[in-house]
Amino acid sequence: MKIDPDQSAPPIVSVLSSLFPSWRVGSLLGGYFDCFRGDPTIYERFWRQVGDKTTIIIPGWQSLSYFSDGSNICWFLETEFAREVVRLHKVVGNAVTEGRHIVVGTGSSQLILAALYALSSPDAAEPISVVSAAPYYSSYPSMADYQKSGLYKWAGDAENFDKEGPYIELVTSPNNPDGHRREAMVNRSQGLLIHDLAYYWPQYTPISSPSDHDLTLFTVSKSTGHAGMRIGWALVKDKGVAKKMTKFIEISTIGVSKDSQLRAAKVLKAVSDSCEHENSQYEESFFMYSYNIMSQRWKQLRAVVEAGDLFTLPQFSPAFCTFFGQETEPQPAFIWLKCEGDIEDCESLLREHKIISRSGKHFGASPKYVRISMLDTDETFIQLIDRLSAIQQGE
Repeated sequence: MKIDPDQSAPPIVSVLSSLFPSWRVGSLLGGYFDCFRGDPTIYERFWRQVGDKTTIIIPGWQSLSYFSDGSNICWFLETEFAREVVRLHKVVGNAVTEGRHIVVGTGSSQLILAALYALSSPDAAEPISVVSAAPYYSSYPSMADYQKSGLYKWAGDAENFDKEGPYIELVTSPNNPDGHRREAMVNRSQGLLIHDLAYYWPQYTPISSPSDHDLTLFTVSKSTGHAGMRIGWALVKDKGVAKKMTKFIEISTIGVSKDSQLRAAKVLKAVSDSCEHENSQYEESFFMYSYNIMSQRWKQLRAVVEAGDLFTLPQFSPAFCTFFGQETEPQPAFIWLKCEGDIEDCESLLREHKIISRSGKHFGASPKYVRISMLDTDETFIQLIDRLSAIQQGE
């Protein structure tokens, strides 16, 4: 599936900017705009174009039972959803599914907690340490400590972890917030790994090979943009771990919504169909569309940042993407923006210009950094570019 720059999707942001050259969305909304969260509304236009291909009708008599498949370890996993998960990974080539148990969860957030529970020992003398290399996903510390579990406890930056004994390392790749590919940092014999691959999809990073780990997490929210479905899945090699994860979900929510799973299955099917039938019933595949949109945004962002010396961005090297069959560049879902010079609090600087971001201190990094979402609407992205440019120009 080749990327043809001459056949890319229309440059939506440029089109809107040309139509509304004096557009200041912030003034229309009366102030601040929020780039704090990663709400993936960027893909709405694609799904509107798809139309009825993702529409489902659920009769009133359907989904009455708690059970989907009593013979399955994950007894609330809908067969149709599991089938489409396997198919999508095969189409994209980003994960090994053979020899894996699929555990469905209410988003990857629930699955992270389920995995921490499953990898912990109730007989341990003290809670197992949970670490991740900084800058790490800002919710990891609160996830590990919120319930003050006696099973596990947040222990900070994996690079500085020197405690002997067992530990759990969360490996996020591509990383949230900085977009870099990651490997395990601690690498000790008693380590247990959770690979959070929410962003290992072609629109964000080159697909180099299928991930082949003991416990891997994915989510619909970042792969297709359907965050409101609250559906994620784990690919688990060990049967006992899959059972314990299932037990955690059973205790906490007595399973996962069948309706959400059926809708997610329909969406994943549409994504796979668009990749296999591109240029026929689909004008372009979902991943071609999303890659082009992300590419356009990153080009515009870099042009604005490089026009001054106030901000800097991470640099990425292109790599061969097996999905597209050519070299592509990483284009992360988040901006990991650094304020240069004597500016020590980048979040405060941006807030003065009515941009709400998330400080680097929440990610175990310096407050000179902030995380800003790239996944919001075209209108919000125009405003972001507009305001960053104004800051650069000292307005």
